[in-house]
Amino acid sequence: MKHTSPLTVLTVALFLSACGGEDQNIAQSLGADPKLPEPQRGLLPSMTIADPANWGEEKPTVPEGYAVTAIATDLKIPRQTLVLPNGDILVAEGRGGNAAKLKPKDVIAGYIKAQGNTSVKSGNRLTLLRDADGDGTYELQTVFAENLNAPYGLALFEGNLYVANQDALVRFDYQEGQTEASGPPTKVTDLPSEINHHWTKSLAVSPDGRFLYVGIGSNSNITERGMEAEVDRALVWQIDAETGAHKPYATGLRNPTALAIQPGSDQLWAVVNERDELGPNLVPDYLTSVREGAFYGWPYSYWGQNVDDRVRPQNPDLVAAAIKPDYALGPHVAALGLDFSSPVMGEQFAEGVFVGEHGSWNRESPSGYKVVFVPFSNGRPSGEPVDFVTGFQTSDAKTRGRPVGVTVDPSGALIVADDLANTVWRVTRTQ
Repeated sequence: MKHTSPLTVLTVALFLSACGGEDQNIAQSLGADPKLPEPQRGLLPSMTIADPANWGEEKPTVPEGYAVTAIATDLKIPRQTLVLPNGDILVAEGRGGNAAKLKPKDVIAGYIKAQGNTSVKSGNRLTLLRDADGDGTYELQTVFAENLNAPYGLALFEGNLYVANQDALVRFDYQEGQTEASGPPTKVTDLPSEINHHWTKSLAVSPDGRFLYVGIGSNSNITERGMEAEVDRALVWQIDAETGAHKPYATGLRNPTALAIQPGSDQLWAVVNERDELGPNLVPDYLTSVREGAFYGWPYSYWGQNVDDRVRPQNPDLVAAAIKPDYALGPHVAALGLDFSSPVMGEQFAEGVFVGEHGSWNRESPSGYKVVFVPFSNGRPSGEPVDFVTGFQTSDAKTRGRPVGVTVDPSGALIVADDLANTVWRVTRTQ
């Protein structure tokens, strides 16, 4: 007989008593003009403990005309991937954070989140995958660099391989065909890491290689540790690649978990995880263009100028300046992956972005747990999201995987990191 720990029973009771039923029609909270419900306030948010299950002989579900294959298994928490010029794939593996300084409520929330995460020890490394003969089987799986500190964001520009650890942006020298780093990395600049309520550091490089953009999440849900804990947080830094000098590029982004440059332009885009504890249908995580000097609301308001009256003191001037994001992905989907598509992915998926949705932990009816495609037209989001990789949850409410990073391979494939199954999936066209 399977026993449930007292902490699990207590936590479930607390969470389920917090909110009432949930709106099952998430569709109205998607897109450029979502219909936002009234905030709900309770002791703690509603929740679902994900019960992990093995894939076995099963695979994720992809659209007709596509196939999916596991190209790497037995990894140590794969988070983001990078396709190198010769077709090799780098995988950033690891998990960060600083639980020692968290408050009791954060510990409970962290416990709940952990139920849907892997128990594998953090890799703190980069792994390289190689398909030498181009047959779709990556016969080489080897450690490229180790002894990193929760690596997450990856970028490459003309022989400079950049890695965003949770505490520093570092650079490796890279020559095409390398299977192992030639030496330890060089630090470009330190990154905020005190407490690290949100530890992931997303990364993108400008088309000319001059600047690096790093997404840095908040140190709280809505400043419950005080504003002093939020210095250089909830924003995107612009970093000079040569000197390491940095400045805020855009602010008020609670947790910008993935960044990408729109092809053919210098325009930076991000997916952002929004705040909790306003009910199961608030606040939508979102996709947005990131404008230099812009403020996106956190902590004072959400989805533009909807005031969060839990935050004290308020700042009406900043609320008035808050920019509404471009596209709502839905409440609590935990978007962690972002990449622009190209015609290699097929006509239906030729123009737009793929988004990896790690999945909710604080909704009785789960949201996310899939990879979606957001179509674009004239350079902007232009329609409802399309499910592209699904099946991460079973019909009996078990969780087989949780997608994180998504990367479009120029050869015509989508690479998906799954940090619950510790697997990298590759989706290809079959017709």
